[in-house]
Amino acid sequence: MDGSQFDRLFDDGVHFKIGNMDVEVMHTPGHTPACVTYVMGNSAFIGDTLFMPDFGTARADFPGGSATDLYHSIQKILALPDETTLYLCHDYKAPGRDEFCWQTTVAEQKASNVHVGGGKTEEEFVSFKTARDAQLSMPKLIIPSIQVNMRAGQLPPAEEDGEVYLKVPINRL
Repeated sequence: MDGSQFDRLFDDGVHFKIGNMDVEVMHTPGHTPACVTYVMGNSAFIGDTLFMPDFGTARADFPGGSATDLYHSIQKILALPDETTLYLCHDYKAPGRDEFCWQTTVAEQKASNVHVGGGKTEEEFVSFKTARDAQLSMPKLIIPSIQVNMRAGQLPPAEEDGEVYLKVPINRL
């Protein structure tokens, strides 16, 4: 993959417009090397970096993921003003919470994120995240998801027989 499958690739710190709205690109790797956050005014769309404070943070054991990079990316997000609204990509509803949530604030994350809130150090976070992620099972659909995500949502090209296949490596897992 060379990036040509995407309409546009953005570097960290680049600004672009959606209508009259200014958008800043913030590279926030860790979950994967390609993760980004889009900052628009007092809102940030943070993808998989952080979840609701009661659930924590994204896993960092995907291909190219890094707990150290994730910690530094989270610190970039937490450096935004406290009142910044953070829009999440997923909510897994932490035990004891029955409603889905999709937004939080920088202040809420700083105060109560169960993985990184309360001023946890890089060493504490990386140690916890590395140990925790090592115990997680591989997501059920990770193999097909990676094959489609790396192609910007497109299926792989057809094989010689004209069929499109999602491949599962049987001797690499």
